[in-house]
Amino acid sequence: MTSALKHIKVVDLSRILAGPWASQMLADMGAEVIKVERPIKGDDTRFWGPPFIKQATQEQPPQAAYFHCVNRNKQSIAIDITQAQGQQVLKDLIAQADVLIENYKVGGLAKYGLDYQSVKKLNPQLVYCSITGFGQTGPSAHKAGYDGMIQGEGGLMSLTGEPDGMPMKVGVALVDVMTGLYSCNAVLAALMARQHTNEGQHIDIALLDVQVAALANQGMNYLATGENPQRLGNGHPNIVPYQTFATQDGSMILAVGNDSQFVKFCQVAQCPKIAEDPWFASNEQRVINRDKLIPILAAKLASHKSQWWLEQLAEVGVPCGPVNTLEQVFNHPQIKHREMVRKIANQQGEQIDTVASPINLSATPLQYSNAAPDLGQHSYQVLSKTLNYSDDDISTLFSKAVVS
Repeated sequence: MTSALKHIKVVDLSRILAGPWASQMLADMGAEVIKVERPIKGDDTRFWGPPFIKQATQEQPPQAAYFHCVNRNKQSIAIDITQAQGQQVLKDLIAQADVLIENYKVGGLAKYGLDYQSVKKLNPQLVYCSITGFGQTGPSAHKAGYDGMIQGEGGLMSLTGEPDGMPMKVGVALVDVMTGLYSCNAVLAALMARQHTNEGQHIDIALLDVQVAALANQGMNYLATGENPQRLGNGHPNIVPYQTFATQDGSMILAVGNDSQFVKFCQVAQCPKIAEDPWFASNEQRVINRDKLIPILAAKLASHKSQWWLEQLAEVGVPCGPVNTLEQVFNHPQIKHREMVRKIANQQGEQIDTVASPINLSATPLQYSNAAPDLGQHSYQVLSKTLNYSDDDISTLFSKAVVS
């Protein structure tokens, strides 16, 4: 079977998480992705551990688990782009590429002649995706942006945490992940547009924009009322009951999505009259009277163990679930059935576990060809086979430490 993006070539100048997440998605779909890293150290996330998949050696930096979560299926070439010869190597790669992804500060690549306006002259069909904290324009465009600070500045932390507690960030770098998803979608749209325009284009993606866009119902709640939504812990601002509850032996999440499900829940909980009470009969009234209802339900749910509730509520079609640890997640029978953990070989042939993509394509399935590469592992291969450099030219680049 062929891959969806079999003939697409990507030059990946991005580091950390958002850009590499996007380029890994393209690589999983079959694109040839060449990850361009700085010599000696490479991507910062190689060092972001423990835990480490591989420890550092005299020749190689370490490989943190963090690095492996976003760099499978890629080739690595280490180029010093501060040198003119390194810039030329990169321009030669760009001339053949379909996509370039970068997350330098605004204007950071211009001094090397690698900004969009410059490389567009080399390759008018290039799709050039720039990922920054605040975008290419505006009063904050010059600022660096990291996931945690954007969760705060973009409002997500104000919505997350207990009502009387500190604002909280999400337990994974969610803004970076969402930015990677939006970036990959934008790249695919630009590639489709190129089919009828015969031209590439510049994509401007900002972490702050992504965070604001992803406020979803909470953003619209504010626009509709002009009132700041308040932190509700694990509660839902627009649906009640839709939150975690303590049970006799732990906790579970109850996700009642409509009035008929609430009636069924009350029957299982042996409190059918609550569902008939005008204060609680409709979701609108349950949201308004949340403070009165939740303590009543909490007392009911504390009377049985989690498994009892999960079994009883599943029988009548009321959505609910456990609050699992990652050990429980990766041992979940459904996760195993869906093959959400795959074995993937590194350059030494060792098998490494990787979390699979959730995308399943019937005719062009995703690939899991190789684990995240060593720094510069493919430098010679890219120079000789992709760029057709002579052995003398390659030796010169290596001897001058332009490439490693």
